[in-house]
Amino acid sequence: MENQMTQIMAIVNQKGGVGKTTTAINLATAMAATGKQVLVIDLDPQGNASTGLGISQKDRQFSSYDLLIRETSLEHVTTSSFVPGLDIVPSNMDLSGAEIEMVALPRREFRLRDNLSHAVDDYDYVLIDCPPALGFLSLNALTAAHTVLVPLQCEFYALEGLSHLMRTVERVKQNLNPSLELQGIVLTMYDGRNSLCGQVAEDVRGFLGDKVYDTVIPRNVRVSEAPSYGKPVLLYDHRCAGAKAYIHLAGEMLRRENTNRAR
Repeated sequence: MENQMTQIMAIVNQKGGVGKTTTAINLATAMAATGKQVLVIDLDPQGNASTGLGISQKDRQFSSYDLLIRETSLEHVTTSSFVPGLDIVPSNMDLSGAEIEMVALPRREFRLRDNLSHAVDDYDYVLIDCPPALGFLSLNALTAAHTVLVPLQCEFYALEGLSHLMRTVERVKQNLNPSLELQGIVLTMYDGRNSLCGQVAEDVRGFLGDKVYDTVIPRNVRVSEAPSYGKPVLLYDHRCAGAKAYIHLAGEMLRRENTNRAR
């Protein structure tokens, strides 16, 4: 199994549009800014994390598809981003057929874990951006990961979807990956003027307690604009509320990990 100093984190939510990819690339950028060596693995066939880190289509000849299906080495499919200390395994359209192809492959639930074994030792963090579905791609991420981070939009159906996801994580832990733990829940697209947002946040904190990060990610137009420029919001506009929130989230995450290690 991987060097335990390398923390592999699956960023998962079966619902789209909750800020999952935005969280992946901005959290990775914030961690890299603290001097950590970070790898993002784009497991979403839409490839939004790749686009958001400025990786053009012509620079995606090798992708996470090759890592999973063709067992190409991690080194061969990894490319550097323009963020110092941040690399990425990009995604391309080949990945859209991977769910079907994996059905017939040996160790189909463990393809990612097998191909990451010992290959990630040079990184402090590996962040896996999962597709908005709980299929074989997300299952591979959960089987390879040490922890799960769930971006959760503050909306009416949030707790219902979260309960379903938590049951899936628990089944993976029982049957495939006994060391899998919940890293935490990060509340996204928060609007303090909306009473429903406040109620959902209160309900989620009541349900999961300190597993919910204190930092909340606000609904912010600059966060929405940044991907169209091929940049994380931390580089697009580091002074905006969204960028500051992701910097705070990275700091809170690192502080929590240091506290847990000291115990």
